[in-house]
Amino acid sequence: MDQKSKIFIAGARGMVGSALVRKFTSDGFSNLLLPSHSELDLTRQDATERFFMRERPDVAVIAAAKVGGIYANNTYPADFISINMQIAVNSILSAYKSGVKRLLYLGSTCIYPKFAPQPIKESSLLTDSLEKTNEAYAIAKISGVKLCEYFRKQYGVLYHSAMPTNLYGPHDNYEDMNSHVMPALIRRFHEAKVNNLPEVILWGTGNPLREFLHVDDLASACLWLLEIENPPNLVNLGSGEEVSIRELASIVAGVVGYKGKIKHDLSKPDGTPRKLCDTSLLRSTGWRPKYTLQSGIEAAYKSFLSEIDTHTVRM
Repeated sequence: MDQKSKIFIAGARGMVGSALVRKFTSDGFSNLLLPSHSELDLTRQDATERFFMRERPDVAVIAAAKVGGIYANNTYPADFISINMQIAVNSILSAYKSGVKRLLYLGSTCIYPKFAPQPIKESSLLTDSLEKTNEAYAIAKISGVKLCEYFRKQYGVLYHSAMPTNLYGPHDNYEDMNSHVMPALIRRFHEAKVNNLPEVILWGTGNPLREFLHVDDLASACLWLLEIENPPNLVNLGSGEEVSIRELASIVAGVVGYKGKIKHDLSKPDGTPRKLCDTSLLRSTGWRPKYTLQSGIEAAYKSFLSEIDTHTVRM
């Protein structure tokens, strides 16, 4: 790539996409294609193909997806599998037809088996059964990974994939029932502080271990991968550090300034007991994250407050 490359970022209005825009712009890339969902619906094959044939980008980053937490994945599995499979097939096939030589497809580490050996290596893919609570989303994302792998194998195009761990940061989704754990905790503790609530109820035991990556670190890693001449077909993107949900809640409460009690609703599911990426493949290329968990949460809460003030928060 060079700074004159025409780069299409799918999902540019979302948390990941907007972080990619910030990173590419700050690094001098100015020829960015950033259509909104109303301008380009990637679930429509005809519209997607027309867009690619008209614009003919040099590089495509597929960051568009239907995402959500345990509740959303459990409640709307048909939507999660169908929408995400359509996005993958339409965008990758249209990119190939229009002559795109470089494509980075983004998924999630939930593509790996529920009980994959920890930390999870890229080679664990498809070696065992998936976590049931997000199986639909995972199957769709695995399809995208394999599409990139097989297009690269058959046609020689440089299509590759990156699987981020749990992300958080500016423009996250703070909806009460459809958000991931980090934004859910930030919102719950913030509202509890504002309303002087004596306690906050969290789902599950708090025992599961999770890994988190600030979305600006994710954007940095994506650009890093796009600059590599011969990248792996699949690479994990993560911090390499894990924390229990119970400890995470304590950290978030401290950053927000909430002083009340934290209680757990044991009738609610925990999800996967442990999910830590093996990031040795990524780190072997020389990339390192900028944020620690503490500094990342502090930055995320600051962004959350700013979005409340500017009426741009998603909640």
